Amino acid sequence: MEFLIFLGLLFFGFLGLVALSGIRFIPNNRIGIVEKRFGMRSIKSGLIALSGEAGYQPQILRGGLHYLIPIQFVVHIAPLVTITQGKIGYIFARDGKPLEPAQVLASNVSADDFQDVLVFIRNGGQRGPQRRLLREGTYAINLVQFVVITDERVYSLPLSREENDVVIRMAEVIRERGGFRPVVIKDTDDKIGIVTVHDGPSLGQGEIIAPVVGDDPAGTAVYHNKFQDADHFLLAGGFRGRQLQVLVEGTYYINRLFATVEMIQKTVIDVGNVGVVVSYTGELGADLSGKEYRHGELVTKGNRGVWSEALLPGKYAFNTYAGKVVAIPTTNFILKWIKSEVGSHNFDENLSEVSLITKDAFEPSLPLSVVVHIDYQKAPLVIQRFGDIKKLVEQTLDPMVAAYFKNTAQTRTLIQLLQERSAIQQQASQEMKEKFQHYNLELEEVLIGTPSSPAGDTQIETILTQLRSRQVAEEQVETYGRQQKAAVKERELREAESRAAMQTKMTEAELSITIQTDQGKAEYQRSIQQAAQIRALAEAEAEKTARIGIAQALATDEQVRAYGGPQFQVTQQVLNRFAEAIQTSKVDVVPRIMVSGGNGEGGNSSGSIMEALLTMLLSEKYAALAGEAPAPRSAEADLMRQQIYESLKKPIAETDSKSKP
Repeated sequence: MEFLIFLGLLFFGFLGLVALSGIRFIPNNRIGIVEKRFGMRSIKSGLIALSGEAGYQPQILRGGLHYLIPIQFVVHIAPLVTITQGKIGYIFARDGKPLEPAQVLASNVSADDFQDVLVFIRNGGQRGPQRRLLREGTYAINLVQFVVITDERVYSLPLSREENDVVIRMAEVIRERGGFRPVVIKDTDDKIGIVTVHDGPSLGQGEIIAPVVGDDPAGTAVYHNKFQDADHFLLAGGFRGRQLQVLVEGTYYINRLFATVEMIQKTVIDVGNVGVVVSYTGELGADLSGKEYRHGELVTKGNRGVWSEALLPGKYAFNTYAGKVVAIPTTNFILKWIKSEVGSHNFDENLSEVSLITKDAFEPSLPLSVVVHIDYQKAPLVIQRFGDIKKLVEQTLDPMVAAYFKNTAQTRTLIQLLQERSAIQQQASQEMKEKFQHYNLELEEVLIGTPSSPAGDTQIETILTQLRSRQVAEEQVETYGRQQKAAVKERELREAESRAAMQTKMTEAELSITIQTDQGKAEYQRSIQQAAQIRALAEAEAEKTARIGIAQALATDEQVRAYGGPQFQVTQQVLNRFAEAIQTSKVDVVPRIMVSGGNGEGGNSSGSIMEALLTMLLSEKYAALAGEAPAPRSAEADLMRQQIYESLKKPIAETDSKSKP
C-alpha cells in the first residue's frame, strides 16, 4: 500500500513537473517562434500552419511568461528585427502564393509591416523577395516566415543550408547596388539619377526606354512616388527597363532589387550656346519643316526626332539615354583652314590649307579663316540637316570653300594673288554669304592668309623676295624724299629758332638805333648851338685878337723902332721861339759832339747854319747898336735868310702842336 502511494505521488509529481515544463519565459528584447510538434492534422502545403496543424505557427510570443503544452510545442527564441536610422531592410518570404512567370518581386500586402503572418498569407502574400521595404525601427517578425536582410546582419531562423546560401547571395547583390542606404542626390553635385526597373512587363517592339507613367499626385494617375512604391508604379502601367523619368535632388528609398539608379551629370548649356535635342523616344509627331524640306524631320517637344525648340543656356535634368543634346555655339566661331591650328570648338581639326593653281602655273597653299555665326532659332535646322557641326564643316563647307578659292586662283597670277588679297577677301565675303545662308549659316567674314609654297619649292619665295626688294626700293625712294622734306623743314626750323633767338638782340639793336638816332639829332642840334656859340666867340675873339694884334703891332712897332727896326724884332721872336722849341723838345744846346764850322769832312751843316744865323744876327745887332745903317742884303743873303727861317719854323710849329692840350 505504501508503495502504491509512493508511485502515485511519484506519478503526480512527474505530471506536475511536466505541467510546469510548459511555462516559457520570453525576454522583452526577444520573440518566441512556436513550433507544434504533433497534432491532429498536418500541413498540406506551405510552411506555416494556418489552422493549428503541426508545424510552425503564424503567431509569435512577445516578452513575458507563456504557458504551452509541454512536449507538443517548442518555442524558438529569436531577436527582434532592428533597422538602424538611415538604413533599409529587405524581406524574403518563405511561404505564400508563388510569383507570376514574369514577376521578379512579390507584390506588397498590407500585413502590418510583415508582423502578421496570418494576414499576409490569407490576403494573397507571395513567397520570395518582397517589393516592400522596412524603414528605421524595431519589428517583431516571425523569422520562420520571413527572412530580414539588413546591412548589419541577416535575421532568420535557418531551415536549410541551400536556403541560407540563397539569402547570402541576395544580400551580396543588394550590397553591391548600395541598396541598404537610400538614394541621396545632392544639389551641389549637379547630378541626376537614371532609373532602371527590373520588374514589370517588358517594353514593346522598337522601344528603348520606358515612358513616364502616373507620377502626378494631383492627377488621376496612380502615384508611385518616384519609384519608391513599386506596386503603384506597376499599377500605373510602368514597364521594366531604363526609365525616361529621372530622379533629381532628394532622398529616395528605392528597393534596389526592384530598380537600380545610375548617376549621371546634368546637361549644362553654357552661355553662348543652345542645345538642340535629338529625341530617341516618344510618339511620331508631324514634321514641322514641311514637305518640301527633305532633310529630316523637325518635331515638337516630347516627340521622337529633332525638337524644333532648342534648349537655352541653363542646367537640365535630361536623360541622355533617351536622346542627346547637341551644343550649338550661337556666338561667332572661327573655322581655320590651317593644319597646325585648331579652333576652340575643334570643328576644324581635320582642315588644312587649300591647294591652289594660279594662272601662271604656281601651286601655292592658301591658309584661310572663316568667321561663322549660327542663329539660335535655326540651330535645330542645322542639326536636322547635318547631324552636327563637324559633319557640316567637313562634308559641306570644306569642299565648297576650297572650290571657290581654286576657281579664284585660276584667274589670277601669283603676284596678283598676293597684291589683290584685300579685294579677293572682300569679294569672297560677299559672294559666299549667299552659299552659307543656304545651309542656315551666317558668314561674318573671310580672312585670307599669305600663300606658301609646297615643301622643297622655292620659286614662290624667290618671287616674294623680288617683291620685297622692289618694295624696299620704293620705300627708300619715299624715305629719301621725306628726308629731303624733313631737311628743308629742319633748316626752316633752325632759321626760325635763330631768328627767334636773335629777336631780342634785333629789338635791342632797333631800340639802340632809335636811341642813337635821337641822341644824334640831339647832338646835331647841340653842335649847331655850339657852332653858333663858337662862331660868336670866334668873332668876339677875333675882334679881341684884332684889337690885341693892333695893340701889339703898335707896341711892336714901337719896340722895333726902339730896338732897331722890324728886322731885329723878327730875329728876336725867332730866337725866342727857337729857345722855346729847344726847351720843349729837350735838345741839348751844347752839342755832345763838337763839329767844326767848316765844310770839311765830318762837318755839321746845322752848326754852320746856326753859326751863320748868329753871325748875321749879331752883325745886324752890332750895326744897329753902332748906329750904322744896315748894309743892303744881296739876293743870296735874303734867300739864305728865308731858308733858315723855314727850317726853324717847322720845328717850332711841331713844338706848338705838341704843347697844346
